Amino acid sequence: MSESKDYPVAEINDNQLQKIKGLEKDLRNETNENIVLIAYDEEQLR
Repeated sequence: MSESKDYPVAEINDNQLQKIKGLEKDLRNETNENIVLIAYDEEQLR
């Protein structure tokens, strides 16, 4: 059984969010897979 872990959401601005959404779209077009990118704050995991 795998251990569940909470990942704190990274604070990003609208421009950064649009870049992520654009990359998701590009990857979906290339792979024909439903790609979702997640931004989390690695520093808060410690």
